[in-house]
Amino acid sequence: MKSKFLAVIHCESRNCLKAEVIHNPACCHTQHFRVMFRMRFLKVTGLTVFLVFLATAHSAEFPNIVFIMSDDQGYGDLSCYGAEDLKTPHLDQLAKDGVRFTDFYANGPTCTPTRAGFLTGRYQQRLGIDNALTYQETGRGLEVNGLTVARDLQGKSYATALCGKWHLGYDSGRTPLDQGFDYFFGLLGGNHHYFQHMDRIGVPDLWRGGNAFGDDGYTTDLITREAIDFIRINKERPFFLYLSHAAPHFPFQGPGDRDKIVEPKKKSWQVGDRDTYIAMVEHMDRCIGETLAEIDRLGLRDKTLVIFTSDNGGDIHARNAPFSGGKSSIQEGGIRVPCIARWQGKLPSGEIISAPAITMDWTATIRRLAGLEADPAREDGVDLMPLLTGKISTLPERPLFWRRKSDPSRKVDNPSRAVRYGDWKLVEKTDDSGERFFYNVIKDPAETINVIDDHPEIVRKLSAELDRWEKSVALGSNPSE
Repeated sequence: MKSKFLAVIHCESRNCLKAEVIHNPACCHTQHFRVMFRMRFLKVTGLTVFLVFLATAHSAEFPNIVFIMSDDQGYGDLSCYGAEDLKTPHLDQLAKDGVRFTDFYANGPTCTPTRAGFLTGRYQQRLGIDNALTYQETGRGLEVNGLTVARDLQGKSYATALCGKWHLGYDSGRTPLDQGFDYFFGLLGGNHHYFQHMDRIGVPDLWRGGNAFGDDGYTTDLITREAIDFIRINKERPFFLYLSHAAPHFPFQGPGDRDKIVEPKKKSWQVGDRDTYIAMVEHMDRCIGETLAEIDRLGLRDKTLVIFTSDNGGDIHARNAPFSGGKSSIQEGGIRVPCIARWQGKLPSGEIISAPAITMDWTATIRRLAGLEADPAREDGVDLMPLLTGKISTLPERPLFWRRKSDPSRKVDNPSRAVRYGDWKLVEKTDDSGERFFYNVIKDPAETINVIDDHPEIVRKLSAELDRWEKSVALGSNPSE
């Protein structure tokens, strides 16, 4: 196949991108391009130049993947999920044009666990991740130079980018560029000031590639700008965009709150209200709408699978109705999240999916769409496409597992584990109390009626499943083995 390079030049003074195609087939054989399709960064008189190896035609076989993840957004914080005090017209339209899940779960009740589950396609406990990373923490996160869905897609000639929040490792070998992403723009940590871009302990945390980036724009806007630029640059080839919005995670700052006092190491970092939270969600919805509009403008709608979800249940000021609990708990409100998917011509429009599914199912699904074979040693999730396309009416019943350990760094002490199987959910506290709860989450989604004494045999079996699962993730084997 003939090849060419696209030189994408970022002018730092004007903060804009310019693209120019350079035909040079011989270059792909030189030592300067050791890995095909890997972006290289060069500094030239104030310009950042990205060299992207391109195929001559967009692959008809593999779709583009845009995986959008919001941060700490409640299950009920979309209009199409019942919110009455906020409006999310673009995500509502995405649901009308695609499928909407009612029983979709995050891999974990906090940020890092779910993100690790998505990128690796496995229960994050296999990596020793039960709780979120702390600010500037090193020595923990994804495995150094690990296997991720981004790296898998790189190997299938995809352009790969993360625009937004990472929260999976600060140190060398654990950053996005070390984990299969050609391009990275965003924050390495769990949150930062939306205008000044320092983290909660005052360390600057906004990056382009491996370099600190100075821009006082609103984070949601900056992430969107970079995502749209990436789509434009790679419109002629398959791309994987992990669009990981920081909103509506604290600090609670809407787009008009530039002058609001929010200071590192001060209580103001987490001070907010429902109105500010709504402003953050609604602005994120508008920015997602801009991203989707660009996909349409470029004629890529029928070539692009768009997925939207949240990393865990909502925190303070969020609406997790009709569920109890929220972020950091393994009650339904902490792990049940919105999820929408659209792929014109491939998925039905306006369909509701009630089968239980989980974040890492999308990893398996994406790998199948990219032509990669199922690998039980790499995947704990299942391919959702047979369900989404109507080839099967529901997913085979399977247990889904969660675990939360004490997190002294955040003064959280609620160690527990849970399993959902069919309509049933067993929750066991793993502290000295030994309390256990058993719910029918279809009849009792708010988990208010503990029926543990009414179904001793089912409880016994599910408790044994939890034991087996914990043993398997500790050994690094697959639960199906």
